[in-house]
Amino acid sequence: MDSALDYAQLVQEPWGKIFYELLFIQLDLPQAPRLKILDFGSGLGVTSNHYAKWHEVTAIEPNGEMIKNSHTENPYAIIHGGIESLTTYENNHFDIILCHNVLEYAEEKEPIIAELMRVLKSNGLLSLVKHNRVGRVFQTAVFKNDPKKAISLLDDNTNDKSNYLGTQYLYTNNDAAMMIERYCGIVDRILGMRAFYALGQDNGVKYDVEWYQNMIALETAVADIDEYKKAAFHSHLIIKKQ
Repeated sequence: MDSALDYAQLVQEPWGKIFYELLFIQLDLPQAPRLKILDFGSGLGVTSNHYAKWHEVTAIEPNGEMIKNSHTENPYAIIHGGIESLTTYENNHFDIILCHNVLEYAEEKEPIIAELMRVLKSNGLLSLVKHNRVGRVFQTAVFKNDPKKAISLLDDNTNDKSNYLGTQYLYTNNDAAMMIERYCGIVDRILGMRAFYALGQDNGVKYDVEWYQNMIALETAVADIDEYKKAAFHSHLIIKKQ
């Protein structure tokens, strides 16, 4: 991807839409009562827009082009900024915080986690989606047909620059858990996302409705099975604040 417009096109395609459908299934948030939700690093606002049908949603996004192309069919607050935008919020403000594929782009992750946990209510939930190195190696070798780069990604100290957003500083689930624990959080569950659907190079089949529904069923079925979630492209950490 070279721009926000490219990403906007991606999320209209089946291989873009399926990520969000799986995310909503895994989160399984109720429509009532009305919750205060923070979508930190909201991107195109797909998740914010979805939950704004039932909840009070605040989206924070540093990329102005992303904001210009955001999904806004349902009303929600959009703040153009970064972690500094949270300084005006008191402790224990949000019921749910969403942080999806964001921390990869921050070399220093702990200050962000500290601030997110500060504004999360006790017993609140932080949904953290992150890239999984094993899954990235699979995708690089199989989908991108680049075994040379895949070999380099076997090294835990290797980062990856894959799009216009810049360097991705990959980190492990254990790294995330240790940081979270320092701020009264505990990882309740880890689920896998995108174990299979992005490996196939035949995009034509992905427009077939039956294929799409069966792939959602398959991804959902393996999301909590260790062997598959270890190889999934994304790890979805469900974190509770104690």
